[in-house]
Amino acid sequence: MVARKINITLDGYSACGKSTLAQALAKTLHYDYVDSGAMYRAMTLYALRNNFNEQNLHLLKSQLAHIKIECEYSEHGNITLLNDENVTDLIRTPAIQNLVSQVSTIPEVRRFLVLQQQSMALNGGVVMDGRDIGSKVLPKAELKIFMTADIEVRVERRLKELVDKGIIIDREEIKQNLSFRDHIDSTREDSPLLQTADAKVLDNSTMTPEAQLKVVLNWVNEVLNQSNRS
Repeated sequence: MVARKINITLDGYSACGKSTLAQALAKTLHYDYVDSGAMYRAMTLYALRNNFNEQNLHLLKSQLAHIKIECEYSEHGNITLLNDENVTDLIRTPAIQNLVSQVSTIPEVRRFLVLQQQSMALNGGVVMDGRDIGSKVLPKAELKIFMTADIEVRVERRLKELVDKGIIIDREEIKQNLSFRDHIDSTREDSPLLQTADAKVLDNSTMTPEAQLKVVLNWVNEVLNQSNRS
């Protein structure tokens, strides 16, 4: 008998470690991992390369027919492709971070990417992280997780991530950027960041990656056991 595969969503604020947990979870369960945030970052990279800015971002919708964004798994981890170019590292710069939330507010862009994300999860066995995955993209997912962490902890995590990539940036600038993104993500009209009523909350401010993975795997087993009994 083939084991049933469920869809798992992880939503939450920036720098909460969603992608770290999602990748570990997907690897452990032998599921596919979809980084929805990377897809929006790739869209933002396209915008910057083509001279879009905060004043004319609304015109980006006219370019969607020329944009192809894909997420693939490799032996070195997940990679993001923009029109067949590997942009995995290019989309993690401060310039992308400063504009991605604004790009994410464009309704046509969201619909364009949501349709792609939904098609990836049609057969189950997907771990997907983002801002509106449990509420909008995969509202029928069997396990929904809402992640949060103290802002100071998130700043330190983002600082370390950038330093490891050789990007030097002021700590206060990171804090301002995260607070700005929190505000935009939570207040945008189209698919804002929110905790759904059926989501399990995971505050990982003081948790190690191993500890939070153990907690979530227990939740997965609970869902699978309930499914087997029904």
